Amino acid sequence: MPLRPLVLLSLIGLLVACSSAPKPAAPTPGPAPQMAQKKAQASADLGPLPAYQRELSGTLQGVPAGAEVELALLVIDERSRPQQLLASANLIGNNKALPFHLRFNPDSFPVGARVELRGRASQSGQLILHLPAQRIFEPKTQALGQLQFLKAP
Repeated sequence: MPLRPLVLLSLIGLLVACSSAPKPAAPTPGPAPQMAQKKAQASADLGPLPAYQRELSGTLQGVPAGAEVELALLVIDERSRPQQLLASANLIGNNKALPFHLRFNPDSFPVGARVELRGRASQSGQLILHLPAQRIFEPKTQALGQLQFLKAP
């Protein structure tokens, strides 16, 4: 008879070992916007322009409040595909004209290649707006003025 309690105890131990731990709750969407705001704040607090860098600046129009904006200065090939990232910035929309400053190293600017400023805006992870490509011809500090975002296709 001592075998029966031993088997029962082993079976209970096996069931406890095989049971799954409680699953953690689904992640809340709170940290993602906070991370985007931190990255946008870091992009805005650049300080004075160093002598070895150049800057593209202007304002972005039509960006709704809370939208995450990504700007990129890219080297583009003959098939309109990005080949190299020269600079990027992240901003958060405020439903007003959104100023931007995009710094880059002029030494990394390829001679004779096509360079474009491209942008997109997303809200809740979904693409809502895009910036028509702006061609940048020279690696110098430039004020691009007001750039209008358009609805994404």
